[in-house]
Amino acid sequence: MEKDELGFSMVWTIPKGIIAADCRHTVGLKSDGTVTAVGDNKYGQCDVSGWRDMVAVAAGNVHMATNTGNAHTVGLRSDGTVAAVGWNKHDQCNVNGWRDIVAVAAGWRRTVGLKSDGTVVAVGRDHEGQCNVSGWRDMVAVAAGDWHTVGLKSNGMVTTVGNNRYGQCNVSGWSDIVAAEAGYLHTVGLKSDGTVVAAGLNKHGQCDVSGWRDIVAIAAGSHHTIGIKSDGTVTAVGWNEHGQCNVSGWRDIVAIAAGCVHTVGVKSDGTVVAVGDNEYSQCDVIGWQGIQLPSN
Repeated sequence: MEKDELGFSMVWTIPKGIIAADCRHTVGLKSDGTVTAVGDNKYGQCDVSGWRDMVAVAAGNVHMATNTGNAHTVGLRSDGTVAAVGWNKHDQCNVNGWRDIVAVAAGWRRTVGLKSDGTVVAVGRDHEGQCNVSGWRDMVAVAAGDWHTVGLKSNGMVTTVGNNRYGQCNVSGWSDIVAAEAGYLHTVGLKSDGTVVAAGLNKHGQCDVSGWRDIVAIAAGSHHTIGIKSDGTVTAVGWNEHGQCNVSGWRDIVAIAAGCVHTVGVKSDGTVVAVGDNEYSQCDVIGWQGIQLPSN
């Protein structure tokens, strides 16, 4: 796998935030800085048509329950400010005052922002300590699961806060990590050599990634894990009741997102594919064009 001048594989240059998937909606960042969304809009989480100058998107809520439609969408502007729409019962959309943000993540009832100085901010529900990120330093990426938050440090180590009932925060031994993702109750890390590690609940085999090789990007849904290989094909493990892991036929994929029970992929021509649950039309992305592509 090709390396950059720091010795990291080229996975480091694949941006997070081109595409985002929730339980009931899907969000895409277009190359002109606008945003498109399909799916359930009960709380206005798809009301993104007026957004401009966006450079990343995130969608909160990754588990399936009777209240799972309570979702929100987050957008990062080119000037480092942040917008949010959707369910706001826990103040997870109160991001208007944020500045100097370079990356965003959205979890169940909260929003997380990475600042340009490597510190992290968070708003929303904090009953399990998942917003206790004020002491974080030297971060280069963030991810948000349902009840835990993950931070990737500049030295390739990973730190977590929040619920650890299933060992999803047991990542202190990880090293050489270049990307990290958080699902419902599991955490996934991509190593610089293209291998993958995982911790947490493995009831559906969502952590069975030890045999993966040549991976350049990862995504974590509620109970499944997705990886893009260096040849543009996609692999998946975990719960597949809704066909969310039926990605073996995908080709030319450059970005992925995993919702609760659906999976979305961006192709090299800026079109989008999706598999899995489509009860709320969250997989109706066939007509999408001009989605932002990775710069590498």
